[in-house]
Formats: sequence, C-alpha cells, structure tokens
Amino acid sequence: MSRLDRISTTSRQQIERFCDQLWMERGLSENTLSAYRQDLAMFASWLEGRSQTLITADTPQVQAFLLDCEQRGYRSRTSARVLSSLRRLYAWLKRDKQISDDPTLLVEAPKLGRKLPVSLTESQIEALLEGPDTETAIGLRDRCMLELMYATGLRVSELIGLKHSEFNADPGVLRIIGKGGKERLVPVGEIALEWLLRYIRRARHELLPPAASTNEIFVTRRGAAMTRQAFWYMVKRHATVAGIDADSISPHTLRHAFATHLLNHGADLRVVQMLLGHSDISTTQIYTHVADQRLQQLYRDHHPRA
Repeated sequence: MSRLDRISTTSRQQIERFCDQLWMERGLSENTLSAYRQDLAMFASWLEGRSQTLITADTPQVQAFLLDCEQRGYRSRTSARVLSSLRRLYAWLKRDKQISDDPTLLVEAPKLGRKLPVSLTESQIEALLEGPDTETAIGLRDRCMLELMYATGLRVSELIGLKHSEFNADPGVLRIIGKGGKERLVPVGEIALEWLLRYIRRARHELLPPAASTNEIFVTRRGAAMTRQAFWYMVKRHATVAGIDADSISPHTLRHAFATHLLNHGADLRVVQMLLGHSDISTTQIYTHVADQRLQQLYRDHHPRA
C-alpha cells in the first residue's frame, strides 16, 4: 500500500490537484510528480496522526515534522527536498485561497554541504565506451547510447525518449525538450554521430520484431523503447567489464563526465550550462569544483615541490 492510500480522501485529492497544476504549469515528469506525491503524503499522514490536516497545519507543526524526519535518520538533503515540496504546496494553497497564511514561510531549510558529482577520468570513459561488442545489434545499440550520452550530456530521460523527429543528421544536432518543456539544440560530435547513424542503419531494425513500431530511436528486443532501469543495468554491466566499480557509477555519471571534461579542456561555463539545459548557472558551477580538484591533483602529481 502506497503512502497516498493511507491518507484521507480529502488530503489525497488536494495533493492530486496540486500535482495536476504543477504538470500544467511546469511540465514536470511523472518521476518528479511521484516524488512530490510521496513527500506530501508522508506529511499528510503525520498530520492526520495528530488530528490535523494539510489545511490546518501551522509553522510549529511543520518544524516538528522536519525534526521528526531528522530523528528517524533522514539525511539533510532529503529533509530539504521535503521542505521544498511543502513550500510549493502551500504557495499553491494560498494562491488558491484555501489558506490565508503559509506555514512554511518562516521555516529554515537544513544546512547542506556541497556534494560534488562523481565523474570518470577520460581513460575510464574510453574503457567504458570500448566495452560493448559492436558485432551484435545489442552491443551496437549500447555503444551508441554510451557514446551519445558522453558526447551530449543528455539526461537519462532525454536519451531514452529521443525520437527520430528530434534528430537531424545534417548538421548533426538533437532537438531536446528538457525539464519544464524547455527546448534546446545540442550538437552531436562526429564520433557519436557516426555511431548513431551506424546503429539506426544496421541494428535498430534487427532489434524490433516485425510487427513492432515505436517512435523512440533506442529500442529493446521486445519492440519497446529503452527504459531507465534497462539503461541503468546496461551501464553497470559495461562498467564492470571496463574494470570500473559498478557501485560508484550510474547513467548520470556520463553526464557529469561530459560537463567536467568540457571544463577541463577550457570550455566556457555558460556554454556548458546551455548544453546541459540548466536554467540557473549556479547548478552548473558545481562542475568547476570538480575541474578544480582535477587541477589540484595534477599539480600534486607533477610539481616537484607539491
């Protein structure tokens, strides 16, 4: 039974209306909306256990709930995400005139340390890309997906959802609809473009059963589009073959490597921001810390007085 099933009908309806509004205004993915539902249902359940509702909650109750989360072992980053969900909900409830005061306004967010993204070295990337057996249709698809993700920095959802209509072989660009429905054009390097064309011409039709039809470029033998879970396992499988710790890598690691290696080779931060589809450059700036760490390591390795 999900958290939503354990709360009152009124609370569940309020949360669903809020998520519908979020989807209409911001075009958020189902995964993001599901995270909102779980956070808000957890708070609603906590309130109902104290004979309160989302509408009647006040600031001390929000603070007590976050403290309870902390005492149950929730990380600061998780508590901060939950508070962000509550703030969005109460801003909507106030705008909708269901409440007069927002109980989250005076609640301080947990202090967060700056978590640096895990990346891979260029030699590790080369080993990972060389892993798939490109003599097979599956291997050719896997190589193409790995090459394309490293060459473009796409999000996993953007990669597996890529359609033929969003790819232009000449001049080699992808039209990506990212978070919030924002569109951006992403160039594809020569090597990744060559693998993409090779996959489309040689392997894709081998993977699709005769009667299957799908608009997504990357498919499975079942005739369906590639899923996040299947891509996750594929990356870990090839990481193991390449001698990379599979527990330390995820599909998102390739996006991190894309950004970090661009900066290591002198790319402008604003360009990286545009390519990644970040709305705020502060999100992109975290990669400068990764690049700085790399420079410091190079200094320690090679300077005689380091």
